[in-house]
Amino acid sequence: MKRHGGALLSSLRIDKASDRRMSVQLYMGLRDLLLSGGLTPGERLPATRTLALELGISRTTVIDAIDRLVSEGLLEARVGAGTYVSEALQAQCMLTAAPSGSGGMIAAPRLSHAASDADAGFALRRRLPHESAAFVTALPALDAFPMAQWARLSARHWRQNRDHVTGYGEPFGYPRLRAAIARQLNASRGIKCDPEQIFVMNGAQHAFSLISAMLVDPGEAVWFENPGAIGARNAFVATGATLIPVAVDEKGIRVSDGLDKAARFRLAFVTPSHQQPLGHVMSLSRRLALLQAAKDADAMIVEDDYDGEFYYGDQPPPTLKSIDTQERVIYVGTFSKSLFPSLRLGFILSPLGLVDSFRRVCNAWQSGVPTAIQAIVADFMDEGLFATHVRTMRQIYRERHDTLMHAARALTESIEVHPTSSGFHAVGFLNAGICEADFIARTRERGIVTAGLGRYALTPLGYQGIVLGFGSTPPDDIRAGIDVMRQILCADELV
Repeated sequence: MKRHGGALLSSLRIDKASDRRMSVQLYMGLRDLLLSGGLTPGERLPATRTLALELGISRTTVIDAIDRLVSEGLLEARVGAGTYVSEALQAQCMLTAAPSGSGGMIAAPRLSHAASDADAGFALRRRLPHESAAFVTALPALDAFPMAQWARLSARHWRQNRDHVTGYGEPFGYPRLRAAIARQLNASRGIKCDPEQIFVMNGAQHAFSLISAMLVDPGEAVWFENPGAIGARNAFVATGATLIPVAVDEKGIRVSDGLDKAARFRLAFVTPSHQQPLGHVMSLSRRLALLQAAKDADAMIVEDDYDGEFYYGDQPPPTLKSIDTQERVIYVGTFSKSLFPSLRLGFILSPLGLVDSFRRVCNAWQSGVPTAIQAIVADFMDEGLFATHVRTMRQIYRERHDTLMHAARALTESIEVHPTSSGFHAVGFLNAGICEADFIARTRERGIVTAGLGRYALTPLGYQGIVLGFGSTPPDDIRAGIDVMRQILCADELV
C-alpha cells in the first residue's frame, strides 16, 4: 500500500528553548533513528511540509536537516517521489543487530596484549581538578594569574599571519620558546643547557610517554618512587615497563632499596626537588648514589621538576640535572603549575647523547604544539612577566602554606601535617585507628577534596595519610576546610 504521508516520526522532539539550533536537533534525531534501525532501508520519509507541520517548525529548518543527511548518504532524494532511507543502511542494520542470546550486549573488541596488561596496572585517577576547593591538589592559584597581560599577548599573536597561527607547529618546539626555557633553567635552576636540547611537549605526561616509548622495552625494569606520581606511573605502565617500587624516606628515594630489588634497571623516575607526594628534598648523598647506580647499570634517570619554581627558603631546592656530569638525567618541566594547566605545555631537556634521537622521533611522530600558544609563552617569559608572576605566586603560596600549618594545629591529635619548603601541597599523616579510605569518603561528602597516600603507592606503605593542596585555595577556605575535617574527626565512627 502506498503511504502518501510517509513514516510517522512521533518520537522526534524539538526543544525550542535550547541553545542548539532546531535544524541541528532534527538532524541528530533523524540520524539516530537511521543508524539505530528505527527507520528501515527504502522507507519513505514524510514530505518536508508534513514533517514541519507535525513538529511545529519551519519547512526551511526541515530541508536543512534533510539535505545534510542526503549529503552524508543516509537518505536518498528521488525526483518527484520524495525522500527515502538509503538502501546502504541495510548493512548497518545487520551490524547493529544484537546476536541471538546476547541480551543486547555488544562484546568489547579484543585489545593488544600490551594494552590489556597496561589496563590491569593503571593507577585509578579521577579527572584532574579544574575548580578550586579545599584541598584540591595540582591546581595553581588561577585567581592570581595576570589574565589582562596574557590577553594582550594573545591578541598580538592571533592577529599574525594565518600560517603562523593555524599551521602545524614545529616538531621540536618554537625556537624562541626553546631559547627562553634554556635561559630560565640556567638563571633559576642552575642548569646550563643549549636551546637545541629543549623539546616542547603537550604537557609533562606527553613527555613521560615519549621517553618511555623511546628508552624502555616491554619487561625492562624502571625504578619508581613508592609512593610516586600517578600520571608518570601510568605512562610507563602503558609501554610495558616493569615498575620496581623503591621506598622513599626523608632523604628521598632509597637507592639501596632499588639496588636490592633490581640492580640492573633501564630507567629511574624521581622527583628530587619536591618528592611527589611526600614533599621531601633528595639529599646530596642520595643524588650522588643514584647517579652512580645509573652509571653502573648503564641506565637513564627521568627527573620530574613539576613545581620547582615555588620555594619558600632563601635558595631553591637543587635539581639533579645540575650535578649530572655523566649526561644521564632527562629533565622534564611543565607550565601547568607555573602558568595554568589547560596550556598543556611541557618540555624535555635532553642529555647531549639523546638529542639526535629526540630529533628523529619528534620529526617522525609529532606535528608540534600550536605555534601561537608557544609564541605567547615565549613573549611572557622574554618580557619578564613570567619571573614577576613566579615571585608573586611564591608569596601567595607561602601565605597559604602558613595558613594551613597554623589551622592544622587543631588536628594534631589525629593528623600530623608536615610543613613543606616548596610547591603547593602538604601531607598529613593519619594517626593509628583512622582509616584513610573512610576519612577521605567523609570529607568528600562535606565538599572537601583530599587524596589518600595509598593511591600513589605501588605496594603498601605501612602508613596512612592525605595530600592537602593549598595552591588554589584562599586562606579563609583553608581554615574552613580544616574546621570541617576537625568536625569529621570528632565523630565517634572515626576515633
